[in-house]
Amino acid sequence: MNRILIIDDDRELCALIKQSVIQEDIEADYCHLGAEGLTKLKENEYQLIILDVMMPGMDGFETLEKIRKESDIPILMLTSKNDNISKVNGLRSGADDYLTKPFNMDELIARIISLIRRYTRFNQTSEQKLKYDGLTIDLNERTITTNNGIFELPPKEFGLLLYCAKNQGKILTKKQIYEAVWGEEYVYDDSNIMAIVSRLRKKLEDNSDSHKFIQTVKGIGYRFSKEV
Repeated sequence: MNRILIIDDDRELCALIKQSVIQEDIEADYCHLGAEGLTKLKENEYQLIILDVMMPGMDGFETLEKIRKESDIPILMLTSKNDNISKVNGLRSGADDYLTKPFNMDELIARIISLIRRYTRFNQTSEQKLKYDGLTIDLNERTITTNNGIFELPPKEFGLLLYCAKNQGKILTKKQIYEAVWGEEYVYDDSNIMAIVSRLRKKLEDNSDSHKFIQTVKGIGYRFSKEV
């Protein structure tokens, strides 16, 4: 059974979320401080974290930063702030999704299930092929199958595509992509990334002008579409 961790200082909301996810056969633990959440994360295995931004002591952004140093577990952030700055800060810091309070519980449950599905797909060691709408990534052969044919990808192309796919739906900065794929410090030269994305799109897309899989996020970087 999947299990999530809720880190939020709103005790009533924690209990309500736990009661709601249990109906979806998802177990839940909760705590009310960022430091407590970090301890629970070390002691137990979870498939997702729900993290509030505004908490006493260590806030959600600081907690998120510490989690990301140790784990790539999906993180859904909650906030009472209905502003784009908080949302962008959260996504840039490594959050996978964002929901503003007050929210509809059915929407929260749908997002939880979607994030867990993506996470478990990438963490099943027996799964050697990742399948999307019009795209199959073969992890053993390092090939992709699209509507345009079967392609054996060069290391950097395969690495960039896989990194983006593993972070499906998450906005990735060019710095994050470069350091993950090239394994060295980012020097603010976008030409290598842009060239690889361009070559990938020609293989991935029916129309090279469309960006069904790897989407450009202006001024930030790229995102592998969560709609495929």
